[in-house]
Amino acid sequence: MTTAENPILQIEQTYGQSIWMDNLSRTIIESGELKKLISERGICGITSNPAIFEKAIAGNAIYDADIEAGIGDGKSVMEIYESLVFEDIRNACDIFKPVYDETNGLDGYVSIEVPPNIANDTESTINEARRYYQAIGRENVMIKIPGTVKGLPAFEQVISEGINVNVTLLFSVDSYIETFWAYIRGLEKRAANGEDISKLASVASFFLSRIDSNIDDRIDKKLAAGVDTLEQEAKLKGIKGKVAIANAKIAYQKFKEIIQSDRWKALSAKGAQVQRLLWASTSTKNPEYSDVMYVDELIGPNTVNTLPPSTIEACADHCSPDSRIETAVDEAYQLLDSLKDPDIDINLSEVMDELLDDGIDKFVKPFESLMSSLEGKVKHLAAV
Repeated sequence: MTTAENPILQIEQTYGQSIWMDNLSRTIIESGELKKLISERGICGITSNPAIFEKAIAGNAIYDADIEAGIGDGKSVMEIYESLVFEDIRNACDIFKPVYDETNGLDGYVSIEVPPNIANDTESTINEARRYYQAIGRENVMIKIPGTVKGLPAFEQVISEGINVNVTLLFSVDSYIETFWAYIRGLEKRAANGEDISKLASVASFFLSRIDSNIDDRIDKKLAAGVDTLEQEAKLKGIKGKVAIANAKIAYQKFKEIIQSDRWKALSAKGAQVQRLLWASTSTKNPEYSDVMYVDELIGPNTVNTLPPSTIEACADHCSPDSRIETAVDEAYQLLDSLKDPDIDINLSEVMDELLDDGIDKFVKPFESLMSSLEGKVKHLAAV
């Protein structure tokens, strides 16, 4: 596919947005599929999470030989899990290393999340981030740290130590602003110690479809309960499927404001890379909406969009590339403000808090399920 035929390459080369994939398994590494996605689809980075690894490892015989080797070495279930995952991450990093080199460290990253059950433990997050980074031993690995109240101080600290970080589970604009300032403080600490800040990279993973799913559900319940007027019904229906994109466009405006600050300019002069906004949770949950709406509507420079495989194929087929991240910004502010209208009455802060708690839970449960299934597999293979 040429650039003209491939919307993904157009998004990257014409509009300055990087397309990463939200999926990783040993199967796509060893089959050559990952290399093919890089060369043919233009994928230039990859993200993973406990839910992805649960799907990759559970019930997949491709890992059995390494599990048996771990059993033979007397490793615990957790040690076996880490050996499997770290090996996949290292191999993916090696596959993406040419992208990392060609883009001078802008792209080519592979993200791995610290254990989700420590999301609210700052010191444990710092220690695990250090250990993961050292154990994997690849300069293009990114450690994922949740953007919780306890996670952000950990993020700031490990940035100051020279570790690339993907801050995940960001929903509110305020949380995103706090994340970028934590990045700035981490870089400032590192620079104050006379250390190089030009090789560091970070992205802020701003979640999308989960916001619309939550708010649409609230709207549907209000409509089902009955409304007083046709005007109220129209107002409620008018915001369905629109809040996440509006929220993201406002976050991008905050990004632009921060990079104009004196503190950021001082770091930029020392070679610092901006912390790019990364659009996450981009598969459309409602079949009534376009399956590429979270791609088409948020294309713009200094951003990343991480897509599951099905959305990558949909985008390659029918994305309509154009720089839209700064279109209808006034309308985005108005739409979020309209949530306070008595006829709508949706508390956005409450929604964001709920989504963050739920987001952590959605990573903890697959992690626990994976560990349970892995323990079962270890017992089975040990008995063979």
